[in-house]
Amino acid sequence: MVTQTTGRKVQLSITVRPDLKVLAEEIAKENNTTTSGIISQCLEELARNRKEALLIKYYETMAKEHEDFAKKSAGVIQRIASSWSD
Repeated sequence: MVTQTTGRKVQLSITVRPDLKVLAEEIAKENNTTTSGIISQCLEELARNRKEALLIKYYETMAKEHEDFAKKSAGVIQRIASSWSD
């Protein structure tokens, strides 16, 4: 899914291999857009993938912290519960 936003655009000059330029032009034609549009879509996809990877890393870290807390809490709860039977 491509999200199109409206707003100010800036010019960006890039240098690529000739085969990549041809490929960008072919893909642009197939998608009824410009080479700039294709490059923008690629950058947007990279940005989404980057954000997703950062979120995955964050949630994995949080899950590990919660697991550690749960293990520590379980020991305390067991000690408290065992004192009730006395």
